[in-house]
Amino acid sequence: MAKKRGKKIRVAFRKNRENRTRSQNLTRDALDGQTDDQDAADERISGRGQLTRYRTIVGVGGQNEAIQREIDEQACLTGRVLRAIGANRCDVQTSDKRMYVCTVRRVLRTMLRDSRNAVVAGDRVMFLPTGDGEGVIERVEPRQTVLSRGSGRFEHIIAANVDQLAIIASASEPRLKPALIDRFLVSAARGGVRPVICINKADLVDQEELHPIIELYTGLGYDVITTVATDAVGIEALREMLVGRETVFAGQSGVGKSSLLNAVQPGLGLRTSQVSDDSGKGRHTTRTTELIPLAGGGWVADTPGVRQMSLWDVAPEEVEAYFVEFPKYVADCHYPDCTHTHETGCTVKSAVEEGHISPIRYESYLRMFHND
Repeated sequence: MAKKRGKKIRVAFRKNRENRTRSQNLTRDALDGQTDDQDAADERISGRGQLTRYRTIVGVGGQNEAIQREIDEQACLTGRVLRAIGANRCDVQTSDKRMYVCTVRRVLRTMLRDSRNAVVAGDRVMFLPTGDGEGVIERVEPRQTVLSRGSGRFEHIIAANVDQLAIIASASEPRLKPALIDRFLVSAARGGVRPVICINKADLVDQEELHPIIELYTGLGYDVITTVATDAVGIEALREMLVGRETVFAGQSGVGKSSLLNAVQPGLGLRTSQVSDDSGKGRHTTRTTELIPLAGGGWVADTPGVRQMSLWDVAPEEVEAYFVEFPKYVADCHYPDCTHTHETGCTVKSAVEEGHISPIRYESYLRMFHND
């Protein structure tokens, strides 16, 4: 059924540019001589504190559909956001490869939403050209897939409309963290993105140390490759996985995301840095997420490193669904609402004790369930 156009919709907006609500009745105090008249005059009057602001816009959607402002589509161009800098500047490429530097229409930035930014790398947008190579983004099209994490009260969307996630870990410097890999796997499944696990710096440890981890994830059906970016080991296999796909590279700082991309496509010249000797953690060199076209076909998104990966919009009771080895045991748990944490008669816990489920994976599950 066609969408109705020209419909007036009440939309919630962020509470920005608001003064703090008064904590006392300054008008009464002024009349009683307890405060200066100027204090009362400067204080913003508000009866109920900070309330969500609403505005009426003309648009389409609502209920189960995302609300979209009605715009003059004939005057707009369509494009893909290659890079978003802050909340108000984006580099947009049209289908005929023209580049525009665009700002974001203020109404889009202030509409109340769960995500931290209105526009992110990978978004498909409609924008109004305003000058030579410049424009204003009027609409963000619905996202088909996302890779995101929690950031306080908001969703931090790392990239949108990608079909593959390359989870970059390092065998050492910084140390391998299976728990972080598991969080990326859950986020990828939630966002509809296919995951690939890449363990870089494989030359820094004995290969026997890596075999259990590789066997763990390959046994669960995930693609795992090992690489050494500095020696081009595994680079051809990685390059083949990227051809014809739109892939976001994500992982800790210092694991070698930019180094791998420089090896996959020589000439990119992405900045790299060494791991800190003091902390053993990587330094941030990539500041923004950027979509980069590959010579062999496809796109990659280089992203800033993360120190932690908080799940977004995944309730504790939903976590089990994202662990692919759990379902065949869950149905036989004694309690239908078993959380697999403390209950007796839990077949998931029994599977861990019997070696059918990895203790490493089960520990990851517990940490996600308890939001640790």
